Amino acid sequence: MAAAALAISQPVVLFFTNAALLTLRAPAPDGKPGWATSPLAPELAAAGIAGDAASWDAGLTARGAAGFEDLIEACRDLGARFMICDMGLRAIGLERGALRDDLPFEEGGLVSLYRILGDAGRLVVI
Repeated sequence: MAAAALAISQPVVLFFTNAALLTLRAPAPDGKPGWATSPLAPELAAAGIAGDAASWDAGLTARGAAGFEDLIEACRDLGARFMICDMGLRAIGLERGALRDDLPFEEGGLVSLYRILGDAGRLVVI
């Protein structure tokens, strides 16, 4: 959704908090993306979809859909703002230094996000 909005020149702020911050971890020493070992949502497991984010992503790309890395890089290249929740980092015990260094992170919280959005902004939560 974010990449589509950016493609038609709509401004986008991607807000990551709590477990979503795990998708922004720096790559492992073996080069594997930090998000690749993130667990899948319990709802997916309940639907019979098992594994981790890497296997889910591989399935997406095998079916011709864009993968996570493609989408996150497209959002970066198209000018998305990446906001990481400072409270969310503390909540899951993750240090900012553990995050990837190729995205322009802004730290803040929900108040910061709402200020950025202003009266005309839209908030989409998935």
